[in-house]
Amino acid sequence: MFQPAKLPAPLKKLARSFTQPRVPKEISARYRDISPSGMRAIEASLRQHYFTTSDTCHDNNYLSSDQGRADLEAHLHRRVDKFRNTVIPWLDDARSLKGAKILEIGCGTGSSTVALAEQGAVVTAVDIVESSLNVARDRCNVYDVSADFICANATEVHKICKSNDFDFIIFFAALEHMIHHERMIAMKNTWDMLSPGNLWCVMRTPNRLWYYDGHTSRLPFYLWLPDDLAFSYSRFSPRKPFGDLYREMNEESKLDFLRRGRGVSFHEFELTMKRAEDLDVVSSLPLFLRNQHILNLAVWSLTGQRRFESDLIRVGPKIHRGFYQGSLDLIIRKD
Repeated sequence: MFQPAKLPAPLKKLARSFTQPRVPKEISARYRDISPSGMRAIEASLRQHYFTTSDTCHDNNYLSSDQGRADLEAHLHRRVDKFRNTVIPWLDDARSLKGAKILEIGCGTGSSTVALAEQGAVVTAVDIVESSLNVARDRCNVYDVSADFICANATEVHKICKSNDFDFIIFFAALEHMIHHERMIAMKNTWDMLSPGNLWCVMRTPNRLWYYDGHTSRLPFYLWLPDDLAFSYSRFSPRKPFGDLYREMNEESKLDFLRRGRGVSFHEFELTMKRAEDLDVVSSLPLFLRNQHILNLAVWSLTGQRRFESDLIRVGPKIHRGFYQGSLDLIIRKD
């Protein structure tokens, strides 16, 4: 089975220790510490609201499994830490988060919401799953930060939030879980909501052009396949339970399949905003992190991704190279 080139584990660990992102002191100084009892409160909320409804948890013993414990740990610690140490410096580099009005679409259980709010941002957080929002509210209470929460589909936010002038509109791991017409409506209408000079952001969305799908199937070339073919081919996925889910296609199963996660590429941006070569791309997170340390460049070169990215650039040289990363993590300025 084809796998993307990876560094040997010892070299990967060594590289990670030398290439941690540099977090400005004024950002790290705003981190909120919480007590052990606060962390237990968040865990209780996750167990009550999220892990009883999430389709990730297929049985009652999920949280006792290695995968379940890792999932819980990610929701408790790793997601907040990763957002603080990578995304927050990146966003703040484009525009100060302190006092910024942010519409966050796809807030989930609130790890990113907390990281934004503790920097002094005024956050309106949207998610389509009420149980996740319950955890997000509890998490913000524990961290003693505030945010406004809205349970809504991303296609509706332009109606609900039409009077707000947002400095940032952020789609966080959301676009890939929409079906095509929803994505087009959400992208166009939120782009139209922005005033000139303000920022539209997408994060952690798999790039349809990339040769390997590490998001949903963990299969090569999977994001290139038409939806019906990808549905049938999903049985070869090594990822459980995804590889066992889809055998008979009907309206319900295909919709569920599409919402598991399909790729997005610059083509949707051209149809809902403007030609990709004319978009004012302020920054790409992979490029931002790569430039943080020379070893990041070395790691990138050693994984073989550089050659594929170079091939894409050669085909479309006028398009910002942020559209040629494995994941779309972009900040775009409305002009």
